Amino acid sequence: MRSLVIRTALLFGVLCLLGSLSWGQDCVECHKKVTPNIVSDWQLSKHSQNAVTCSMCHGSAHRTADDYEKAEIPTLGTCGKCHQDRVLQFSKGKHAVAWAAMKAMPTFHYQPMALIEGKKGCGGCHEIGVKTDAEIRELKAAGNAFGVASCDACHTRHTFSVKEARQPQACQTCHMGFDHPQWEMYSGSKHGVRYLLKQEGVLPPTVAAPTCQTCHMQNGDHGVRTAWGFLAVRLPMPEDKQWAADQATILEALGVLDPDGKPTARLEVVKGAGVARLTEEDWRKERDKMTATCHQCHSVNFAGGELAKGDQMIKEADHVMAEAVRVVAGLYKEGLLQKSKNYAFAFPDLLTFHDAPTVIEQKLFVMFLEHRMRTFQGTFHASPDYALWYGWSEMQRDLTEIKEMAEDIRWRAKEAKK
Repeated sequence: MRSLVIRTALLFGVLCLLGSLSWGQDCVECHKKVTPNIVSDWQLSKHSQNAVTCSMCHGSAHRTADDYEKAEIPTLGTCGKCHQDRVLQFSKGKHAVAWAAMKAMPTFHYQPMALIEGKKGCGGCHEIGVKTDAEIRELKAAGNAFGVASCDACHTRHTFSVKEARQPQACQTCHMGFDHPQWEMYSGSKHGVRYLLKQEGVLPPTVAAPTCQTCHMQNGDHGVRTAWGFLAVRLPMPEDKQWAADQATILEALGVLDPDGKPTARLEVVKGAGVARLTEEDWRKERDKMTATCHQCHSVNFAGGELAKGDQMIKEADHVMAEAVRVVAGLYKEGLLQKSKNYAFAFPDLLTFHDAPTVIEQKLFVMFLEHRMRTFQGTFHASPDYALWYGWSEMQRDLTEIKEMAEDIRWRAKEAKK
């Protein structure tokens, strides 16, 4: 009896597979005329080689040109049916919370939705994040549901190539530009130059040349995280009193600490987005993992020393940044600058970005999110030009301008009283 049940189940499975293959062939024949490049990409893929047909990802409800809206848009759960281990890893990393982190920004709803949910601005990169079922329905209703699977941000449709996703260029689309120019830093560093020469065949295939994935996706782990997190703030506070005071100022300007140093509701958002390490153990885990990666090519002493230089530049940048924040906060206190009603505390809100209401506050935002980021990111990515000229030097000039603008505001206020 048991043997009969097993044979029946196997027969049913084979018939289902044959039916799927048959229906998949119908999809191919039609789409060769409608979207031929999608078909040719799929034919190059591992999916094609392993009989993963169109209906396995898109369902079988769409059968004619008139019912195309019935085709299912794959989600992360769709990929997870076969790639459960990778999806689980991904869900523990920072990429998974990218969509939620974007929508948590204070002035998120001020932006044109074509840039955000239309994915032509912030959403174009943050779409890698996991969306709730409600968000997917909302995006679908607005015609923006394409690309909600997360995986296809790196394994692009419809080849879904592992080889492609392992190249540093796979990271280039998002990790470049204003606040995180990691591509520019990497490609100009010795690490990046060696790998690009390796790609071109100038250096042999066996030469040591790390990619983004070498350092940030060790052994193919999709749970991408870094020791300092995106904003280079962490808890507990540093033992160095000056640095602790500077970081407290920055955390208050980020709205996660109140003036008494107590956590605010926004801290929960930061926790949820995973953009900061909140315990020494959490930070140490990521730092040790990175040191071990560096040790594949460098001595432990060298690797530890280089990473410590990155820590030191965060400290230096924080001191300059905190001074600038206090200058603007001083104008609020003196009643010379109208503090936005949206700012919860005495400090300007660094997360308002270009929506900050005055030029001096916008200069502060640029100093924080562009120049401070480049100072420490350039150091960690072995990019001296970014660390100095696009980072540290710009921060020094920002501080000078902010101080001068503050004095000009004070002078104009005095003149107005005369």
